[in-house]
Amino acid sequence: MSPMTFQEMLTELVARGASDIHLHAGLRPMMRLGGRLLPVSANPLQPSFTESLLDAFCNDRQRTLFAERHQVDLAYSLPGAARFRVNLFRQRGSVSAVLRVIRSDESALRVVDLSPSLLEHFRDQEKGLLLVTGPTGAGKSTTLARIIDEINTSHSKMIVTIEDPIEYLHRPKNSAVVQREIGLDAPGFAESLVAAMRQDPEVIMIGEIRDHATAAAALSAAQTGHLVLSTLHTLDSVHTINRLLELFPPHERESARVLFAESLVGIISQRLLPRRDGEGQVAAMEILKGNLRIKDLIKDAKRTYEIYEALKDSRHDGMRLFDDALAELYSRDVIAYATGMAAATSTQAFKMAATQIDLQRDRETPSTGLTMVKG
Repeated sequence: MSPMTFQEMLTELVARGASDIHLHAGLRPMMRLGGRLLPVSANPLQPSFTESLLDAFCNDRQRTLFAERHQVDLAYSLPGAARFRVNLFRQRGSVSAVLRVIRSDESALRVVDLSPSLLEHFRDQEKGLLLVTGPTGAGKSTTLARIIDEINTSHSKMIVTIEDPIEYLHRPKNSAVVQREIGLDAPGFAESLVAAMRQDPEVIMIGEIRDHATAAAALSAAQTGHLVLSTLHTLDSVHTINRLLELFPPHERESARVLFAESLVGIISQRLLPRRDGEGQVAAMEILKGNLRIKDLIKDAKRTYEIYEALKDSRHDGMRLFDDALAELYSRDVIAYATGMAAATSTQAFKMAATQIDLQRDRETPSTGLTMVKG
């Protein structure tokens, strides 16, 4: 496969809506479309082709890293089509590549299903820490990019992003946006975050909080008047709070708990689910705002579990539990009952909500197989 043919294949797959592209020696090339992995060719890839991807994707520094670690993360741009987040790695002695499609047009940001009032709330914060969480491939980067775009559009601020790699290219609107890529422009998240505080920003976006040094720097920046946005690989608000605090050594944990509570603007926890109609995926989001009640519950380790109840009690303020988001999607026929049950934090809570929804619309409830009749 020639480089031009390869580029044409990538262009075609992006046009077809692929979210990921898999290239493994001995297997057919595959794309992920609507959450499903599908072959795009009948012919398996040869090891010589996947080996050639090192030259196609890597600069000298990245090739050296790959030789040392047998894997490397990088960004690849295809002019006129898309950017890709690329992971190159060795398996069974051959090179493999997985490309995540990064769509840098503004229409891609409109898929983020946050209400206008929530977008305005997070967009207009002057300082503090906002976290977007979820598993790999949950759309966290797109949600962060949407919030950054809202700030860029509505405010005149200095925005610095630190990413690994850069996933969405922000063009300056009313704000100035500086984007730094780990490895290419910056050494690492923690060092770059400390340096960013000397670059006169109001807003700092850091791709991921992975370790104690980055977590400590993020809290410090949030405490000194910056709005800090970042991600964690956690499933919901309470797990996010616990995970961030676990990054600190035991002797620092209580002071970190207080700083985190005082700094917290909000937590958006999201997961991508298959749509009922088969047309792609939809994000189900748990929303937490750092109000006084939430801050008090975070400060007291023995009461952190009460946050679930606080979210339930604060629906009028735009907050919601993940299971409430599932029920809302089910009520709109966006997701199937089985999808909601598989994703629910509490299957019993979702089952009860779905039964009530079906009762109100005289529809058969999949959980019971019975037709609900309003009395």
